[in-house]
Amino acid sequence: MRHFLSIFVAILLLFSTSALAQDRFGIELRVGPDFATQDLGDANLNTGFGSEVVFSYQFIPRLAGYAGFGYGRSTVDGNSFAGSDAIVEETGYTFGVQFIQPVRASRFGYFLRAGGVYNHLEIEDDASSLSADSGHGFGWQVGAGPVVTLGQNWRVMPGLRYRALSRDITIGDVKSDLDRTYLSAGVGVMWMF
Repeated sequence: MRHFLSIFVAILLLFSTSALAQDRFGIELRVGPDFATQDLGDANLNTGFGSEVVFSYQFIPRLAGYAGFGYGRSTVDGNSFAGSDAIVEETGYTFGVQFIQPVRASRFGYFLRAGGVYNHLEIEDDASSLSADSGHGFGWQVGAGPVVTLGQNWRVMPGLRYRALSRDITIGDVKSDLDRTYLSAGVGVMWMF
């Protein structure tokens, strides 16, 4: 995966007209609740919480590529294939393109994102011992929301994101096909440099 991210960043730099231009790079920290849009196998998931660190590079005005790392955690409500009081963690990588459009000459605007994830699911019991790991696999995501520019280098980006990831997981002798889909309502703070 390290090689994939290196190649992705190199391609973005090649397509830029000036790799050293100011305010083309960004670092964003995003946090917020995750709302499952369907059961995970036969497990009813409670509202979870996720966080993400994303690095972006604006290779033409308003259009940037991004890549980062994310973590999300939800608990299972009741008994399921994962047992009672299970915890579902999703960790991995995120990548894609983002479009940021200012509204006229104001500090307000909106963003659109589309891309993929390379994540895995872990099922743990309430003592945080690992019961199962799905291994990494590809999924997809889309997102949108308003942008508020604060000063020269800061942006606040609240928004909604939909993610989908399908993985197989084996607990004991039982193999389950899992579709993890959820809507995330988060707030990102981005520093441009």
